[in-house]
Amino acid sequence: MTPTDQVLDAVAAGSHHDPHAVLGIHPDSDGEGGALWTIRARRPLAHSVTAVFDDGTRVPLEHVRGGIWEGSRGGALRAYQLVTTYPEGPDHVSDDPYRHAPTLGELDLHLIGEGRHEELWRVMGAHAREHGGVAGTAFAVWAPNARAVRVVGDFNDWDGSGHAMRSMGGSGVWELFVPGVGAGATYKFELLSRRGEWVLKADPMARFAEVPPATASVVVQSSYRWHDSAWMAERARSTPVSRPMSVYELHLGSWRQGLGYREVADPLVEYVTSQGFTHVEFLPLAEHPFGGSWGYQVTGYYAPTSRFGHPDDLRHLIDRLHQAGIGVIMDWVPGHFPKDAFALARFDGEPLYEHGDPRRGEHRDWGTYIFDYGRREVRNFLVANALYWFEEFHVDGLRVDAVASMLYLDYSREDGEWMPNVHGGRENLEAIHFLQEVNATAYKRYPGIAMIAEESTSFPGVTAPTNHAGLGFGFKWNMGWMNDSLQYIKRDPLYRSHHEGELSFSFVYAFSENYLLPISHDEVVHGKGSLFSRMPGDHWQKLANMRSFLAYMWGHPGKQLLFMGQEFGQLSEWSEARSLDWWLLDQPAHAQLHGFVAALNRVYRDHSALWARDSDSAAFTRLGAPAWDPNVVAFARRDWHGNAVVVAANFSGSPISAYQLDLPARGVWHEILNTDAREYGGSGAGNMGVVHAGDGGRASLVLPPLGVLWLRHDPEAHIPSPTRG
Repeated sequence: MTPTDQVLDAVAAGSHHDPHAVLGIHPDSDGEGGALWTIRARRPLAHSVTAVFDDGTRVPLEHVRGGIWEGSRGGALRAYQLVTTYPEGPDHVSDDPYRHAPTLGELDLHLIGEGRHEELWRVMGAHAREHGGVAGTAFAVWAPNARAVRVVGDFNDWDGSGHAMRSMGGSGVWELFVPGVGAGATYKFELLSRRGEWVLKADPMARFAEVPPATASVVVQSSYRWHDSAWMAERARSTPVSRPMSVYELHLGSWRQGLGYREVADPLVEYVTSQGFTHVEFLPLAEHPFGGSWGYQVTGYYAPTSRFGHPDDLRHLIDRLHQAGIGVIMDWVPGHFPKDAFALARFDGEPLYEHGDPRRGEHRDWGTYIFDYGRREVRNFLVANALYWFEEFHVDGLRVDAVASMLYLDYSREDGEWMPNVHGGRENLEAIHFLQEVNATAYKRYPGIAMIAEESTSFPGVTAPTNHAGLGFGFKWNMGWMNDSLQYIKRDPLYRSHHEGELSFSFVYAFSENYLLPISHDEVVHGKGSLFSRMPGDHWQKLANMRSFLAYMWGHPGKQLLFMGQEFGQLSEWSEARSLDWWLLDQPAHAQLHGFVAALNRVYRDHSALWARDSDSAAFTRLGAPAWDPNVVAFARRDWHGNAVVVAANFSGSPISAYQLDLPARGVWHEILNTDAREYGGSGAGNMGVVHAGDGGRASLVLPPLGVLWLRHDPEAHIPSPTRG
């Protein structure tokens, strides 16, 4: 069928929804004389256009209208190229994008339409590949409200009229294979909205992007070969909740400024290994336009930020960490996204990724949009994104940012500013279902990983399995413990006795979830100062308080997370604009704190009583009843084999001699950690390394000032009989 002038004009302008129906090669008739094929091409300003087939046949095309050329040939369907001459300049030989079949199959489109394509990144976005025997890049984008979509890039001088994409029907997906385009090409999508406006957007599924402030997407290929098979196999056999986990949280750009993914690998591995942390947690590494957001304003969910190098460089960094026995957690931000015009916001001219009602679709506090969790394609985009980081980058866990903001429709809203759910409640049912889906899917596909919720409310069942109506996370940040313990430790020791509940209240709920205790980046910014600066007293007392606080934290039920710089007593508040104050390690007192944290991690990892049963109340006993000392907090931890460790903390400023405490068992208890040891900068008060507990476990302890003891029971040790005179 001959296209109408109106259709030809739309194709010539690059504004037709199905340019492949006009351009390319199409059957014209199939009669007694054999098949007849019509070839059409868009070549504005050309002097002549010739289709040259792979059998050597040359078919001159005639100009029809508006830069559209047409010709025909008989015989079998064959591949061809277009030779174009212009009034000035050499002949141009190119493959025809419009002769190629779609690069997405029917199953892909079905799964996308159902919101169930768990490997969405493999078919959407830009993929350099060979298609129909031709090298090029397959482009695909979801834009159901668009009237037309074009690919623009450095390969077409940012004029997309010659690279209009075809609509793949009700899926809302648009597709085009562009021959000759390979890795390194920059591109965007140009979308014609229903209002008739063209909007220019970066690819939501881009796996690489230009270095900000540039915003184009980049075609990328990976050639990386992993060397962490032993780590991955062991991970699949493990259960993080019953393993040691002390996490070193860092902002990659300011840990040591100027180092990219590849350059930071060796020093970071060496440092984390020497400090004894089991995991690192990176603040978000997905692409973001503003460095001052620390990565929490994501515009490229599938693109590792190009600030630090190529995606394969990030793979190298994670691989090196794994080979050194260090797990990798990454911050993930599915709770909101920025309003930058080049990215997800109003993607095809109207709300698409975001909820259209501002009562559900906007975070006023952060100036961002909220995802439409009830839309299956949006939910698929996010679920697949989580899986992408596990699959393509071998991360061991995702810390999900701002979960509380997702769970409640009235989060940070006044009356009248939010819309109840279908039951009249405040819970965001669609977001809850999304979180359950992403957790269940991630754990199903990648056993041994950890999904971690930053959740600050009492929402029930955050770490309960989804088949028991829980959210299905592996861990929840214990924000209550964090707030209470920091409030307590900043007090002058003289007044702490009146606030003992700020430390002990966490024992009431410590086993209601699988908790991780965080002292994160959020606690050392916005005028809060560093952890060191929040401690009371002079310099020595601040360091002593730091040691006692960290030893109490590491001994408390739950895993641990510490933000970079706090391990050596960073003096100043953290800023992403500069490196940590590494010069402090030249100061003996801070070097001793640094050494203490390394010892803390080492002793922690060596004693399974401190981590094997973090969520089991039967493995925990508060000690000291009934006569609680308001400045002393003591408790016992046990593993599955009956091994016990006692944590005894004296948060007063004076030593306590002959402190009577009933330990869980009689016999010998070894002092495996003393925060007041001279090697850590303390005064040296303690128990000479050994404590003897008599009948009933009664022991007499020396508790150092601002000090914490860890005691390990030795059931086989012999207590010498008293010497008779």
